[in-house]
Amino acid sequence: MSVPSRPRSDTRSPVVQPCARCGARWTVQGTPLHWCPRCRGVLLSPAPIDSPAGRRNYRWVARPPGRKNRPAQAARRPVSWSTPRYPQIPRWGLHEMPPRDATAQSGRLERLSAHVPLLLTLTAGIFIAAGLAEFGRYAILLRNRTRLIEPWLLTTSDVTVYFTALLALVSALITAVAVVGRLIEVRRAAYTAAGKRDPRSPTTLALGCLVPGANLLWPGVFLTEVVRVRQDPRLLKPVRIWWGVWIFNAFMVVGALLWRIPGTLQAQADGVLWTAVADLVAAAVAVLTLWVVRGGAGLDLRGRPHSIKRWTIATTPAEPVIEPVRPCGSAERAPLAAVGNDESDETDKAGELENPVGTPESEQEEVMAK
Repeated sequence: MSVPSRPRSDTRSPVVQPCARCGARWTVQGTPLHWCPRCRGVLLSPAPIDSPAGRRNYRWVARPPGRKNRPAQAARRPVSWSTPRYPQIPRWGLHEMPPRDATAQSGRLERLSAHVPLLLTLTAGIFIAAGLAEFGRYAILLRNRTRLIEPWLLTTSDVTVYFTALLALVSALITAVAVVGRLIEVRRAAYTAAGKRDPRSPTTLALGCLVPGANLLWPGVFLTEVVRVRQDPRLLKPVRIWWGVWIFNAFMVVGALLWRIPGTLQAQADGVLWTAVADLVAAAVAVLTLWVVRGGAGLDLRGRPHSIKRWTIATTPAEPVIEPVRPCGSAERAPLAAVGNDESDETDKAGELENPVGTPESEQEEVMAK
């Protein structure tokens, strides 16, 4: 009698893939993986867990904790003081650079004109501060009619008025030069885009904008020429508004200077008030100049791009959204009331017209109230 032999148990070692980053071993149950599910590190080639090092294509290296791999330091070569020689032309330092554009070279005026928005904002703030200082002095004069003013308050007022006036004058001159530089750049770009050449030289533009008296007429002419070359009628309105306020500001400055000529106290007090108003008008001119500058660049006063509105032609007739209200008069109730034979039918139908089916009287009153 033969005894059936028992099947031998599988004594083969499981095939694993160790992780090169965290050292975890993952059993291969099909297609080998490429990345460690735990740390996303690279998984090494699959091999039996107890296979010798000769059958693996990797080896483990033990290092003390906290130390990194340091490349072996190359042997120092002896320093040679002889003239270096090369068997061929060196590749380093001999790259042929492209020629620089002549327009890319920026001078002092170009660097100053790049800060026109900031200069205009500062100038407007300084002129507002100067106007408030003049108003403060005028309030002190009104107070001085009945009471004496402390000396320290008068000194503080004088220093504030003189300091803000001088700072406003210097800021206005620097900003004017920067605005002239921006005008030259804008005109050059506009005429170049139109395929033309600016007929006015930078010297002509500077003299027309900076010489007193002539600067009342020529800045507006220069800006109008830019608008016509660019064919942008939307910029014509801001230019005209700025031109009018600019001329009005010149009359205010002349009036503030002439008002102080009489030596009376009342004339001097009125001159202080006139100067305060002139400072506020100058601040308005700075703000309008900023409006024109940013409008020419396609921005609003805050520097944000303009939103473009596109209008389309309606091809279908307009359809009313709400159905028109049709009043229910006696002319509409009369044919319905004439259908019945007795008075009760007429009363019922009239009641139906006044109170439709399914609509309570309370709801009707609420609707009418709304």
